[in-house]
Amino acid sequence: MKKETEIELLDLILCLSDAMDFIDPALVSHHKQVAYIAFSIGTEMGLPMTQLKELVFSGGLHDIGAFSLKEKKGVMQFEIKNPFTHSEAGYLILNLFKALSYTARIVRFHHIPWSSVKGSEYKNQPVPLESHILHLSDRIAVLIDKKREVLGQTDKICRMINNSAGETFMPELVQVFNNLAIKEYFWLDLVSPDIRRVISNRLEPHSIKIASEDMLGFVQLFSKVIDFKSPFTATHSSGVAASAELLAKHYGFNEEECRMMRIAGYLHDLGKLTVPAEILDKPAKLWKKEFNVIRQHTFYTYRILETIPALQIINEWGAFHHERLDGSGYPFHLNAQDLPIGSQIMAVADIFTALAENRPYRTGMSQENALKILDEKVAHSAINKDIVFLLKQYYDEINAARATFQTDATREYKHIRKRLRDMENFRSNKEDRNFRT
Repeated sequence: MKKETEIELLDLILCLSDAMDFIDPALVSHHKQVAYIAFSIGTEMGLPMTQLKELVFSGGLHDIGAFSLKEKKGVMQFEIKNPFTHSEAGYLILNLFKALSYTARIVRFHHIPWSSVKGSEYKNQPVPLESHILHLSDRIAVLIDKKREVLGQTDKICRMINNSAGETFMPELVQVFNNLAIKEYFWLDLVSPDIRRVISNRLEPHSIKIASEDMLGFVQLFSKVIDFKSPFTATHSSGVAASAELLAKHYGFNEEECRMMRIAGYLHDLGKLTVPAEILDKPAKLWKKEFNVIRQHTFYTYRILETIPALQIINEWGAFHHERLDGSGYPFHLNAQDLPIGSQIMAVADIFTALAENRPYRTGMSQENALKILDEKVAHSAINKDIVFLLKQYYDEINAARATFQTDATREYKHIRKRLRDMENFRSNKEDRNFRT
């Protein structure tokens, strides 16, 4: 490739928010709606563009730490029983990407009630103004009934928000919202199917482009959100990215193409964000209906990434990893003539990683057994024999890279899970002490 691919950071963020919202009809466009409301409130307040961007970024990613469908549905209730676990998880994940460190802080405190703060600190930690804006925006969005015409709901929504001013929400922000709420365009934009375009148009003069080298850090964030949904697949995308990159290198791809292959590896299972964690975590054999839900993930990977034309090649390499050379794969039933070599490399990398990686219920297969299964798939015209030959030739190098990437990902996964367990244990002990006293 002669020129590095450049992508709008906002497009990547909205792409991830789309993936998170596909899991349930009640969630469709929720992250974009929160981003739009937060941006509108910030604009009404006259905030500078640096803060407005942060409001859009944090709005688009605010529930990134809610992994299961149960958690996601829980945060869609106006009164949330336990809002802090997913906020802290979101903070820990976003904080892995340096460019989103301030966004992470906003997300961390976006469910802190105003009455707990009455200022700028919570438990001796500074709470950004943007967190209060995000909190208000999120709660406005969850009050919208997607099955009803929106303008007929505005009075009720305003009444509920105003009743919580000074307790749940910062009073000054509620007043800003009241100024917006009388304008029909605000509500009509909010429920528009083109809300993504509305947000993009308002930020376009101040866009942030990132090259593929910088994109690696952000798509690693994607992979954490995808993989951390389930302990069964907590490091899978990292292993696939490492394996695919080295296979591409030995196949003759240049440096930029190898980087693109690694990005595609991190993104190849993006559509699994549409699969409930309850299915991914199921220890027993899946019912046919559940397996059909799993089979949809590559389709959603393709459709979600399709919204960013600059990612077309990366999308094809990643999303077609369950297609087969004889056309028996899914979801598009492409055959060898239709499949780019990058897609064929990804298919081998995905199968190899799934066989070689350790999972909670089993250890990874030996080299002999893994290669035997790959040879069987070659014999059945499923995958490319030349790529499997490369894997055999450079097995030790590729397997070592896979293991290293997955070890690093495991460390991050365990760190986040431990932080969340410690937080939950502290809260449980505190509630127990309060009960006994």
